[in-house]
Amino acid sequence: MTSSTGPIDATATSAWQDLSAHESTLTPDLRGWFEADPARAQRLTLQLADLHVDLSKNLVTDETLALLVRLADEVGLADRLQAQLTGEHINVTEDRAVLHTALRRPAGAEPRLVVDGQDVDADVQAELAKMYAFADRVRSGEWTGVTGERVRTVVNIGIGGSDLGPVMAYEALKPYVQDGLEVRFVSNIDPTDLAEKVKGLDPTTTLFIVASKTFGTLETLTNARLAREWLWTELAAAGVLEDSDDARTAAVAQHFVAVSTALDKVAAFGIDPANAFGFWDWVGGRYSVDSVIGTSLAIAIGPDGFRDFLAGFHAVDQHVATTPFAQNVPVLMGLLNVWYVNFLGAHTHAVLPYAQYLHRFPAYLQQLTMESNGKSVRWDGTPVTTQTGEVFWGEPGTNGQHAFYQLIHQGTRLIPADFIAVANPAHPLRDGDADVHALFLANYFAQTKALAFGKTADEVRAEGTAEEIVPARVFSGNRPTTSILAASLTPSVLGQLIALYEHITFVQGVVWGIDSFDQWGVELGKKLAMEIAPAVVGDADALAAQDPSTRSLISTYLALRS
Repeated sequence: MTSSTGPIDATATSAWQDLSAHESTLTPDLRGWFEADPARAQRLTLQLADLHVDLSKNLVTDETLALLVRLADEVGLADRLQAQLTGEHINVTEDRAVLHTALRRPAGAEPRLVVDGQDVDADVQAELAKMYAFADRVRSGEWTGVTGERVRTVVNIGIGGSDLGPVMAYEALKPYVQDGLEVRFVSNIDPTDLAEKVKGLDPTTTLFIVASKTFGTLETLTNARLAREWLWTELAAAGVLEDSDDARTAAVAQHFVAVSTALDKVAAFGIDPANAFGFWDWVGGRYSVDSVIGTSLAIAIGPDGFRDFLAGFHAVDQHVATTPFAQNVPVLMGLLNVWYVNFLGAHTHAVLPYAQYLHRFPAYLQQLTMESNGKSVRWDGTPVTTQTGEVFWGEPGTNGQHAFYQLIHQGTRLIPADFIAVANPAHPLRDGDADVHALFLANYFAQTKALAFGKTADEVRAEGTAEEIVPARVFSGNRPTTSILAASLTPSVLGQLIALYEHITFVQGVVWGIDSFDQWGVELGKKLAMEIAPAVVGDADALAAQDPSTRSLISTYLALRS
C-alpha cells in the first residue's frame, strides 16, 4: 500500500460484517466468562517491554479478538504500518512522511533510514547530540547568565505539543530531576500564565526555552516577548543590565535559547542561532516530546535519562513492528477501542493513572488522540463511513474515585477505562505499620474488580440491606477495563507508555481510514482570532463585520473593559 492508495472502507470488509453479527448475539458476562475459563486472565495478559498488560476484563471473547485481528488484516494495517515506518508520505493533506518513530532509533541502527534523499538517522543523531551537549553545559554550571551565575530555573515557552509533552514528562520524572534545577512551563496566552510562572524567579539564574518550529506561533511568540521584557526589566532593577541595545541583546543571548528551524526569526529575536535546536516537518507537534522539543526535559533529567526515555519508545516500536497482531499489545488495544466505539456505542475513554507523577498523562493523551483522530473525512477526502475518535479524559486515582467513578460504575454510559500503576513508588511511605502504597494499589485492584464483576441484588440483600434500597446498591458489572502495571516509573517506562498510545491512535486511524497526522481543525479558530483581534481593541469597522452574536459579545466585553 502506498500513501496515494485510498483507504479500505472497514465497513465493507467481511470482518466488519462478521463483527456486527457477532455483536448482535453477544451478551457480555465477565463473571460467567471467568468462571468458565480459569485461564482467561493468563491468556489475555501480555507483556510489552516493561509493561504488564491485562486485557482480560474487556468485553471480548476469543471470537471477538480473532475477528478484530482479521479486521486489521483486511484494512491493510500491516502495509500502512510499514509505509509509516519507512517514510512514505502517509500524512496526505500535508504531503509529509510521519517519522516520529525515527526520533528514537538508536545510534547506528541498521538498515539506515533514508527518506526523500535525506539520511534521517544522521539528522536525528546530530540534533540529539547538540541538545545533549547543551544540557550538559546547563547541568554542570558551564552555561551562565549575565552575572556568571549558573541556571537554576528553566522556563519552557510553547503550546500544544511544545508544552503538553514536556510538562507531562517533567512531572512524571520529577524523581530524576537534578537537585537545584526546576523547570516551569508557560503555554497560555492569558497573561496570567506568564506572570505566575516568573513570579519569584531570579532573572540572573533563569533560562528561557522558546519552542516553536516556525518561530511564529501567536501564543508562544507573544509569551516570549513578554518574557524578554520581564528579563530586561528585572535585570535592570537588579542593577546588572546597562541601558543599551547591545546590553539587552547580550542578555537575551545568555538567557534565551530556541527550539526552531526558523533561524532568521530566531536571530531577529536576539537568540544566537547556534543555540537553536531543530526538528523536521515529519514530526507532528503531538508526537514531538522525544525530539529536541524535549530540551527542557533533557536538561532536567540529563542526557542519560533522556536516552533511556528514547529507548522505552523504541522498545514499543520494535514490538509493534515485529509481533503478530494477535499478541501485539498496541494493535489489540487500538482494535478494542474500535470495538467499543463502533460496535458497543462508547463515546469516551478514561485513562486513570494510579501514580501521582502521571497526573498530566490524561491531558497529554487528549491532544495525542483527539487531535489525531477527530476527523470526519478519510485520507482521500471522502466522508468517513464510521464513527471516529473518542473523548479521552481522566484523573489520577484515588482522586477520581471521589469524583466521577460513580458514572463509570452505575451510569448508563459505557466508558472503557485504562488503569495504570507501578509496583514500586518513588516515596515508599508508611502510616504506622501500614504500607501506604500497598493501600493505594488495593484501590487500583479493587476498582477494576468492581467494574468487571459488579454486585448482584442477592449479594446486596445478603448484607442485610433494606429491600427498598437494594436497587440503588446493585452494580451491573461488565464495565470494561485494561490494567497496565510496571515495576517503577522510570524514563524508559514513561517512553513505553507514550509510544503505546501513539500506536493505539495509529491503529484506530487506519481502521477508520483517516489521516491521523494533520490537524486542520485547529487552524480555523486561529485564523478567525487574527481577523477578530482589531474589533476587540475597538476597530469599529472590524466590529461591524462580525456576525450578530460575536458582535454582541465583543461589545459587551468593550463595555466591561473600563
